Amino acid sequence: MVDDVQSLRLGEQARKRGILVIYANTFLMYSGFFMVIPLISIHYQSLGWSTATVGAVLAVRQLVQQGLSLIGGIVADQVGARPPIVAGLFVRAAGFAWMAFADSPPTLFASAILAALGGSLFEAPKSAAGAALTSPPERPAFYRTLGIVGNTGMAVGPALGALLLRFEFGVVALAAAAIFVVAAVLAATLLPPVRVASAASGALFAGTLMALRDRRFVTFTLLVMGYWFLAVQYYITLPLMVKAVGGSDGAVGLVLTIYSVVTIVLQYPLLRLLEGRVSIFSTMVAGMAIMAVGLGAVAFVGALWPLVACTVVYAVGNLLAQPPLQTVTARLVNPIALGSYFAIGAYALAIGGGLGNISGGALFELATASDRLALPWLTFGAVGVITAVGFVWFGRRWYPADVDSLPETVPATVAHVSLGPGTVNIPSGEAAVARTVSDFVRNQPGHTKGGAVGRAGPIVDD
Repeated sequence: MVDDVQSLRLGEQARKRGILVIYANTFLMYSGFFMVIPLISIHYQSLGWSTATVGAVLAVRQLVQQGLSLIGGIVADQVGARPPIVAGLFVRAAGFAWMAFADSPPTLFASAILAALGGSLFEAPKSAAGAALTSPPERPAFYRTLGIVGNTGMAVGPALGALLLRFEFGVVALAAAAIFVVAAVLAATLLPPVRVASAASGALFAGTLMALRDRRFVTFTLLVMGYWFLAVQYYITLPLMVKAVGGSDGAVGLVLTIYSVVTIVLQYPLLRLLEGRVSIFSTMVAGMAIMAVGLGAVAFVGALWPLVACTVVYAVGNLLAQPPLQTVTARLVNPIALGSYFAIGAYALAIGGGLGNISGGALFELATASDRLALPWLTFGAVGVITAVGFVWFGRRWYPADVDSLPETVPATVAHVSLGPGTVNIPSGEAAVARTVSDFVRNQPGHTKGGAVGRAGPIVDD
């Protein structure tokens, strides 16, 4: 509890080490995850399983991981980010190891749920740690780099998976489990004990209630569901469409590799080119619209190379949308409870991604059976357009155009504010954060004004 320990400045060397560990773990997590997940639909469909069943497995995994991420967020707010990250990585490893022996739908469902429980423990704490270790001016570059690292893992993972699939799917799953064990050891030994909440009071769900009452954050989270509805089509309908058009697993590997290479090569220079010329929020909206065009256009193609072109458009839209989306999310969260906010934000992926997996698999199967091949892709395009319009509406109402260009040169500090019975350490620095903290303190019964400004930097356990 921050009230019960001495809050110390996290040294610059430890802070940079923490960021590097997040980069390294992101690469390992993406590599291990994408070794397995894109191959599930291909492998089990080849065994005669229905597309709807495989889609349901992916949807349940998504719903469990993001739906229960509140647990990881609450734990992170109470004890710091490192313990739930390490525990979650070990649980994910156990889930993938079990999946290596899944030869029936119940076993596959159970192993996917165990892997998802691991993700629910580490996902929100990892996001909160990244926000806590970076200052607002650093975050655009941090999320750009994080995107490149993650997308590199997305390229390496399927390539390794396809290589190991020559033996059998169980080898792929065991290799992915080993990668998550390495990530867990790395986090346990090198990630500093960064605190992601300013105060861990006796009220276990205080941060959760704060996030749920934040209308602006909840509204944005609802809109982000549309982004994830489109983003998860990379896992299920896109590989199935490529195999249907290209006629082989090799075509699937080729298209997924092209997607990853485009993302890795273009993401950083494109976002750097737009930085200072186009706002972060506008870049996110444009990326969403381009994703809609890329998936919607698949409805009008029937050959491999036009499908590759659509995939490239989809990849460009995603690479433009995702890092700005993460930056905008970090701007909207309240620093009093980063873990809980990011956990609530994860419901966008739980619900949007879950619906995307279920409806994606079902629509593709329906389209194939009824010879209406354009149906899923026109649906995806419509969802993307609606989401982009929703983002525009949100930006006009709750996200001023100049928020991305506000000068934020004041270093993050720890203000000691009396909230009646005790003293709480509250990070400050951004104008928006200062206003949020001020409003929060003002609404507490019997509050007094805070005193001296504490040491700068993220809060860590002594």
